[in-house]
Amino acid sequence: MAEQVRYLEPDRAARWFNAFVARLTRAGLSVWGSRVLSVRGRRSGAWRSVPVNVLTVDGERYLVAARGHTQWVRNLRAAGEGTLRVGSRVETFHATELDDGAKPALLRAYLRRWGWEVGAFFDGIDKNSPDDDLLAAAPGVPVFRLTSPAA
Repeated sequence: MAEQVRYLEPDRAARWFNAFVARLTRAGLSVWGSRVLSVRGRRSGAWRSVPVNVLTVDGERYLVAARGHTQWVRNLRAAGEGTLRVGSRVETFHATELDDGAKPALLRAYLRRWGWEVGAFFDGIDKNSPDDDLLAAAPGVPVFRLTSPAA
């Protein structure tokens, strides 16, 4: 049997909220660190965009997919790069997906910063959960390290 992949599809309210945040971010108003992620579609090659939160830990930047293996995650895996936008400022990056073992500390930092926004997607896991619980959740929460194209 094929392994089940975790994906929590946004409801109508979440889609409206994401569109609203994306509009504000494109206009140059970052909402609690938001960026508009753009990645080429893995099949169509067309640019796809979604608002995301960029996590910074020890000077490194990460994208955490709280909803699981979303379309932007699948596209980023295929493309390996994308752009982040706030207003007219656009930054190109390369992405490297992390192994599950590297995720617990990053998931904790992510939940510490945005738990109020994304906590419902983590099935009772929060910033105070034991490392073993965060490690158990790791396969369902893709995390990418972002680096500049020159790096």
